[in-house]
Amino acid sequence: MGAMFKIEVEDDKGVWSDVRGADGSILTFGSEEGARAKLAELYPIMVQMEKYAGGKHTRVVRVFRTDEEWEEGTPPSGS
Repeated sequence: MGAMFKIEVEDDKGVWSDVRGADGSILTFGSEEGARAKLAELYPIMVQMEKYAGGKHTRVVRVFRTDEEWEEGTPPSGS
């Protein structure tokens, strides 16, 4: 399995949450660039504000293991 990335956003209380699709599943991407493009598409104002006003309320995170791999004990990719 290659690298996988997901998007997270921070709420006004400082809690980070995964961005989910219409079906409720966590959005995941096969490349960081793809994740960043979707982030800019879904949260254009927040992404632009971070560039100019400082503060970080969105992020792209590399996923090292899925929940299933964690439960199975599968080592992270590249181990």
